[in-house]
Amino acid sequence: MGIKFGSFDSVCETAALVICPLVGTDQGIEPTCYSRNVDVGGTLIFQPSTCFVHIAAIIMTIIMILHIRSKYTAVGRKEIIMLFYMYLVISLLAMFLDSGIIPTANAAYPWFAAIYTGLIASAYCCLLINAFVGFQFAEDGTPLSLWLLRISCFVVWGIGFFVGIATFKQFASFSYSKPIALWIVYLIWPIVCVAVYIVSQLILVFRTLEDRWPIGDIVFGAAFWVIGMVLLFAFSDTICNAIEHYLDGLFFQELCVLLAIMMVYKYWDSITREDLEFSVGSKAAVWEVKDPLLSGSAGYPSRGDYSEEDVGSNYGGYAPPPGFGNNKTASLVGGVSGAQLYDRKGYGAGGRGYPPAGGY
Repeated sequence: MGIKFGSFDSVCETAALVICPLVGTDQGIEPTCYSRNVDVGGTLIFQPSTCFVHIAAIIMTIIMILHIRSKYTAVGRKEIIMLFYMYLVISLLAMFLDSGIIPTANAAYPWFAAIYTGLIASAYCCLLINAFVGFQFAEDGTPLSLWLLRISCFVVWGIGFFVGIATFKQFASFSYSKPIALWIVYLIWPIVCVAVYIVSQLILVFRTLEDRWPIGDIVFGAAFWVIGMVLLFAFSDTICNAIEHYLDGLFFQELCVLLAIMMVYKYWDSITREDLEFSVGSKAAVWEVKDPLLSGSAGYPSRGDYSEEDVGSNYGGYAPPPGFGNNKTASLVGGVSGAQLYDRKGYGAGGRGYPPAGGY
């Protein structure tokens, strides 16, 4: 039976989605084949292999977030990092929902499932808005850009959450037997966002970048995402039966989504370059002194290559050019010139001190 618009029957019979126990009937829709569970200390853990993918996704996402945060001056850094924060929360929440740590019979399950549904919709909204950051319709990192992203994602999350909980609880004219709105939010909205993101980034690369290598990241990311969806919705039963319930399509779908997210990071990293003038590095800066007063080439006699010599000092037998001492030029070291120091103490004017006025 093919996929029917507005119905999760065929979808949930093939794929063990988070929302499947809450739609279709009051008992939900059970998949025909799903990954076997394991008993850990008297607690049944469902989808154990998928839980390992979620754990790997959490670790990899933290690493990517740290790398993004280290690129202080990269374009769109604050915008793209929000996507990875949201994916981190989604992976953590999915681990509890897929594994049955939060049981489907628990009264809190519909609420967590609604939060999860809203986060899914909001994450794709974040991806969609990041697609236009490179076009600089609003300068990245500014309050306008950031608050536009935050408010849009929050609004989409609110819509997804409301549609989910209203469908699960059957109020405000929503029903789990006809979850058309939930079907659009959960299945159609992600496809639209991914399609717009791919097309916009291809346009960005061809129009503004000389390097064509980032296209490979876009193609691989799109391929991973499409393969994951196909394996989940078309071949989950086949995979599950062939591997004797050890794995199912959900495992490969989550793995492919993780790879797609990693390609999004790889693509963003490849098209952004830090402005090294303002970046924070681990090595001390090397300063080149270009002041002609210090180079010995501005009319001052030079005793060799002493570009850093204190030419305003009388110490060491070196006398400045005529008229130079009268300027009372301050020394680079100590803030007082040699002429000022000697005049202040009466040296060189017949006063007491060293050297004597009459010499040796």
